[in-house]
Amino acid sequence: MPPFDELWSVVKRIPYGSVSSYGEIGKALKNPTSGYFVGRWMANCPADVPWWRVVAKDGRLPISKRSPELGLDQESRLQAEGIKIEDGLVDKSVLLFAQDLDDLV
Repeated sequence: MPPFDELWSVVKRIPYGSVSSYGEIGKALKNPTSGYFVGRWMANCPADVPWWRVVAKDGRLPISKRSPELGLDQESRLQAEGIKIEDGLVDKSVLLFAQDLDDLV
């Protein structure tokens, strides 16, 4: 069974104006897992979890492959938080790593 409650808790710790990658979220879990699994599990994300703050390790918005509309929604939400996106890539200066997420507890 995927650790959904823990996953949602970690994603909720990403502060406004920051992002983290699927892989870094996976590393922050009690039982670390790959970014691939985190990405798959994020498809079940509840409405109160800031899913748009999770991006690929290179700053891409891979949700666009699944749904162009969700990709545009993610980009819009990130820009509303002041996150710069250029050529489809998030500004990596706002990327949080697993240790950053642990420090936010």
